[in-house]
Parts: sequence; C-alpha cells; structure tokens
Amino acid sequence: MLRFCANRRLWGVLFVAFTVSSLPGRSIAEEKRFVAEPLTQPKEFTAGIEGPQCDSAGNVYAVNFQQDGTIGKVTPQGKGEIFITLPNKSVGNGIVFDRAGAMFIADYVNHNVLRVDMTTKQISVFAHQDGMNQPNDLAIGPDEVLWASDPNWGNSTGQLWRIDRQGKVTKVAADMGTTNGIEVSPDGKTLYVNESVQRGIWAFTITADGLKDKRLLKQFPDHGFDGMRCDVDGNLYVTRYGKGTVAIVSPKGEVLREIDVLGKSPSNICFGGPDGRTVYVTEVEQTRLVKFRVERPGLAWQRWQKK
Repeated sequence: MLRFCANRRLWGVLFVAFTVSSLPGRSIAEEKRFVAEPLTQPKEFTAGIEGPQCDSAGNVYAVNFQQDGTIGKVTPQGKGEIFITLPNKSVGNGIVFDRAGAMFIADYVNHNVLRVDMTTKQISVFAHQDGMNQPNDLAIGPDEVLWASDPNWGNSTGQLWRIDRQGKVTKVAADMGTTNGIEVSPDGKTLYVNESVQRGIWAFTITADGLKDKRLLKQFPDHGFDGMRCDVDGNLYVTRYGKGTVAIVSPKGEVLREIDVLGKSPSNICFGGPDGRTVYVTEVEQTRLVKFRVERPGLAWQRWQKK
C-alpha cells in the first residue's frame, strides 16, 4: 500500500511536469508566473475594450475590436479579427459562456442580454429590461443562472439583476454603489460584486428567491475596480482600474498578491489557456489584451472540462 501511494505521487509529479513542459517554449524551471506580457498590439481595440472570455478552444473574445459594437476574436497567439458586429447599435460589455457554448453579452445601450449561437453567429435578445440603467458585467453560476451588475455612473449608484434560463429578469438588489465586477463562487452559493466608486467588494448568499446576508468582503483605500473572476479555489482576481494591477483576494478577504498589467486601466479579466492557468486582461490605456500565467486554473475554464 505504501509503495502504491509512493508510485501514485511519482506519477502525479511526472504528469504535472509533462503538462507544464508541453506548453510552447516552457518548462517548469522556465515558466514565469504573475508576470504580464502583451497579447495584442495597442489600438487593435477601441477604448471600450472589455469583457474578455475564452471558449473551449482557448480563443479570447472581447468587445469593441477595431470599432465599437463589435466582438473581437483573438487566438492564443494574439491574432485578432471581428467575430460579429452587434445589431441595432448595440454595444457590449461583459461576456460569459454557458456550458453548451452559447455566448451571452451585456448590451448596455439597449438594456439587453444578447445570446450568440457560436456556430451560426445568430444573435438574439435573451433578456430585456427597461428598468436597467444598463447591464454592465455578467456572471454565470453552476446552475447556469445569469447575474448582471447595473451601475448608474452619474449618480454613483447601482443595482443587481438575476436572469433565469428562460430569460426572466428579476431585480435582486437595489440602493447599492456603482456595481461593476460580478462573479459566482465555485460552489454556487455566494455572489460577489464590487462597487467601483466606493471601492468595496460585497458578498451575498444566493437563495432560491434571490440574495440575502449582504456583507463586506474587502474595502480598499484607493483606486477603483472593474471586472473580477474566480479561480477554482474561489480566489477573486480583481482588476484595479487606475492602479494598473490585478489583485488576488481570498474568500476571506485577504489580498494575496497584486500583478502589474502594463497599463493603468485594466477593465475586465478571464482565465483560459490549455490548462486554465493563463489570465487575460483587457487594458484601456494601451487598448490591448495582456496575459500572465498563474498557479491555479480559472473557474470558467474548469466548467468547460465538465461539459
């Protein structure tokens, strides 16, 4: 039995070594983690660059490639093109995928959440709510329910919406600050949302009826926020707009690390790559995507493996 366990550990080490060394141009000793490098050239996107999300093949999708109102597709090697142009003067913000591979886009101009069939590129309105200021960022839970942040920038206020699998929209929180980045914990029991102007990250308990038990996870003394995403351990990767970093925040509210992202205005963030340990960040100052390697895979990447 002891010999079996020892062999299992050995095989585990060999598997990790093979996985990392199989990445192009990388070995365990050579891999640099938490060091950002550009993926795309400056000005390929407009100043509205946001909403990165990866498909199962590792391509990165982000809004406003070359012109506003588009969705750009960028390969893992950094080659970009227009994937689709949104109809009716719509402009996207946050992007998520469901487990079947459909893309959902927060269309802040027309108060919609759009759905895109990735095979046919057909675009439809999945949800609409006139009571929204806009939908800004989106999150999706393990039950595939969508959550949308909804800031009113002029008043420094915001609200939150729940969107079920049939597209029914329900307001679940009001009277908040400028709600922006939003994410669901790995177990699907906690919704996180940050407030950009007020610089706080809040946690809610998700219930069948909505949200309860609002509590402050972390208050920062300076600089704003934008997007945030979880890794498989539930740590939040939060873009710090104005500071030019991504902060890694534990489920207990501890700041574990901050990563420089080569520009002062990171907007949104996602995980991808062959092992889920590549983080992609949209950066407004240089209007480009940057990337860096991390130790643990992203939650969204893990969901692709369970299809």
